[in-house]
Amino acid sequence: MTNIYKYTLKNGSTRYKFQAYTGVNPLTGKQSTTTRSGFKTKKEATIALSRLQLEIETKGSLDIKQKMLFADVYTEWHDQYINTVRESTDEKTRRIFKVHILPALGNFIISKITINQCQRLVNQWYQEAKSFKKWFNYTAMIFDFALKRGLIDKDPTKFVTVPKLIDDSGDKPANFWTRQELQTFFSLINPNTDLEKYTMFRTLAYSGVRKGELLALTWSDINFSKNTLRVNKTITQGIGGKTIVQAPKSRAGRRTIELDPITINTLRRWKLTQKTKLLELGFNANSNKQLVFSSNTNHFKSMNTPTKWLNNIIEHSNLHHISVHGFRHTHASMLYQAGVGLKETQARLGHSRSDSSTTLDVYTHTTKEQNIEALNKFERFIN
Repeated sequence: MTNIYKYTLKNGSTRYKFQAYTGVNPLTGKQSTTTRSGFKTKKEATIALSRLQLEIETKGSLDIKQKMLFADVYTEWHDQYINTVRESTDEKTRRIFKVHILPALGNFIISKITINQCQRLVNQWYQEAKSFKKWFNYTAMIFDFALKRGLIDKDPTKFVTVPKLIDDSGDKPANFWTRQELQTFFSLINPNTDLEKYTMFRTLAYSGVRKGELLALTWSDINFSKNTLRVNKTITQGIGGKTIVQAPKSRAGRRTIELDPITINTLRRWKLTQKTKLLELGFNANSNKQLVFSSNTNHFKSMNTPTKWLNNIIEHSNLHHISVHGFRHTHASMLYQAGVGLKETQARLGHSRSDSSTTLDVYTHTTKEQNIEALNKFERFIN
């Protein structure tokens, strides 16, 4: 016997729902059920349940188009999607569906979702977040999956007008520092009392590595005789928020970066200091697999630690705020100012050939010093 359940919405109002057996799913060969919810009264739910049961008794089973919820189609789509992406990407995708998409569409029968319903939803998302387009694109993937499998006759997302973001916020602070600002930043860190912080930010600024790549470094990745740093892994968040280690996204991401003598010597000093500290905590730090930057339990540092350290230093200075990723931008800007070519910059940053536009548009910035030099060149040419 199918029961009708009462539940409460966040606003305190009462609704009713039920779950009913609908026959065998022709896509999976398994027995399936459907859940209907949102009824304002128990009587409405009872009538809907009776109609559904009558339809099932008449046809033997409910037509798959009449019972497949958006959430059901998402589950089947995800079973295939998970085999095409990395765990970290899958975790981000799961989160988007769980937080934004499934609460909005999950309980609707997918074949009955309308164009207007999708349009209202994307309009709402547009008001909520700049990442609305990514949410909409994932939603469209589910409808495309359903269309190809004959679960719907028309994809409503194809007829939606997607809003365009208009940036009217004016100039935004650049997420990088000039050479003078970078020097000012390092003057705020005492390399004797805060050697780990100094070494961490020195490595970021003078190598251009990403935060995840930095926190994944082991001492075997540092070649003190050749003055190089090897990037062959990165840490990120996996399913359930756990820290996982994975290879860089592309072959170009696996790279060897030459370091300047000061950075190498700073790393050498930190290695000796770290060894002493870890031995005091009861850890053997002699292994080449020892993390360059580790927690007090000798595991991976939290991804938030560099950000907390950086923000604390900036708050007590006159420097404008940049993110940890801003050190990568700063490094690229310095390379550009130093006259390093596009190909060399790409190799150092770990960009593939197809990322040339990214290297130029995202990581190459025009600074005040470059503007002055451009003016000087113009004057020399005219005169």
